[in-house]
Parts: sequence; C-alpha cells; structure tokens
Amino acid sequence: MMDTIRLTAGSLDVAEISLLGAELRSWRAGGVEAIWTPQPSVWPQTAPLLFPVVGWTRDGRARVDGETFPLGLHGFARRKRFALLERSADEARLVLEEDEDTRSLYPFAFRLEAHFALRPGKLRVALAAANRDARPLPYACGLHPGFRWPLDDSPFPHAIRFDREENREVPVIAPGGLFSDRRRAIPLAGKRLPLSAALLEKEALCFLGAASRRLLYDNGDGLVLTIELEDFPHIALWSLPPAPFLCIEAWTGHGDPEDFSGDLYEKPSMRILAPGESAVHAATFRLSRGEPPREE
Repeated sequence: MMDTIRLTAGSLDVAEISLLGAELRSWRAGGVEAIWTPQPSVWPQTAPLLFPVVGWTRDGRARVDGETFPLGLHGFARRKRFALLERSADEARLVLEEDEDTRSLYPFAFRLEAHFALRPGKLRVALAAANRDARPLPYACGLHPGFRWPLDDSPFPHAIRFDREENREVPVIAPGGLFSDRRRAIPLAGKRLPLSAALLEKEALCFLGAASRRLLYDNGDGLVLTIELEDFPHIALWSLPPAPFLCIEAWTGHGDPEDFSGDLYEKPSMRILAPGESAVHAATFRLSRGEPPREE
C-alpha cells in the first residue's frame, strides 16, 4: 500500500506528502530543504493538518447538543489516513470523510480535502471543508508546518516580518492549553519580530485576528520564506527550543478560552457551514533569495 506521494516541479523542487494525516513530510525548493527533520523524542511530526478543531478543548472534550465527545488537541485529521483522489507530477488532492471512529469524536458527516500544488520555488496547500450533514457543521482547521530553524543553516539571526502592524502583546496560554484574558509583551519592532529561543521557550505566540495576510521568515542571509494566507485569520509561532524547527501556523479557529464550557457551536472563532455548504482555506509558501514580488 502506498504511504507517501512524491511531487516534482523540475529537478530541484520536490514535495513528499504522507497519506497518514495528509502531512507534508518534505519540501525542497531550489534544492533547499525547508521542512525540519522530525525527532520522535522531541516532536515526531512535520506539518500536521488541524481539523475539526484547532488547539485544546477544555479537558480534551467537546460538547454538542448536550453530549460530550473526547475531541482533544487539534482534532483527529492528523491521525487519519486520507484517500488519494487525484495526482499529477506536481499536484495531489487527498480526501478524508467521516467514519465510525470520527463520529465517536465529532458527530457530523463531513468531507475534508487537502490539495497540494508544487511549482518552482512555490508550494500551495489548500483545505476544503464541506458539510455532508443534515444540520449545520461547526469546524475549525489549520496548517501547522515545522520549518527548519536555522533555515538553510544560516548562522545569522532570523526574524519574522509581517506585512501589517500587529499587536505587541499576545495571549498568555493557561494550563491545559486554554486561552486566558492575560497578555504578555513581545519584542515586536514595527513589523519585525526577532526570533530567539527565549521568545519561544514558554508557549506559542498567537496573533488572533491578525492584520497580516502575508509574512516573511527571514534567515538573515538573504533567504526568505514568504507565506501568503487565504481565509486564515489567526497566525501562531511555536517551537520547542533548542529543537531546530519553527512552526508558522495558520488557523481559522483557536483553543478554548479559559472560562469556556459551552457547546461546540458556541466556541469562539468556529466556522459554521450550512448543509451542503463548503469553504476553502489556503496558504502559499515561496522560498527565494530576497523578497519576491507580490502576486496579484
């Protein structure tokens, strides 16, 4: 049985995607590997897909219409095997649909497609969620890629550069991964955030309702990873220093607030799809020397 799909765009651009979780395991752009090599004792994943929730639910449980379900961190899509719908040399479309296991965690009929399109220097990842149920479907989804840090083995300081001014304070994450009302300051100077182990050793930096739709991961040596977001309102940065990775995450939703104990339909930032409705959320990653021009 096939476990991994390999996409190519010329001789220097390659992407490998596991059918387990539709997880991007490798992406080489112009011969440069952007995805970290996982260390099972630290973090065994590379780029999990998040669905049907993002972040933690209180006590690892979600409530729907008076029933409680063991729907924990980031949902279940990352642990499910996707089916291959279509593939070509440089594109692949995978799908996950409900089964007996998912209904025990999330009592809805759904369809989640993951589309990967590789081009020279560029990779687009799109998630399409569809409601196959007879009632409205609450969901959140996200991308969680772990990029190499340092990127291309650069010895120089790395930074994130946003395209808009962002809040210089981010939420404090409470025990259990819940979002508190408290905030902590970060060293954001204008639109530039210098990266350091100290900055990320405590918890994720979560920019909820981020103004930026485009951000750059700069390795300080002329190599820039540009990320452009489509209908992902939240951005998170996460690592486990000194592990050599930085996750730059795109979310439609986020973890439960510290005082939340309501229904999944009431959970802040969840999307609600009417029966038969669908929605697409995507990110385009570009790796280049210097900042690439914006594509309209």
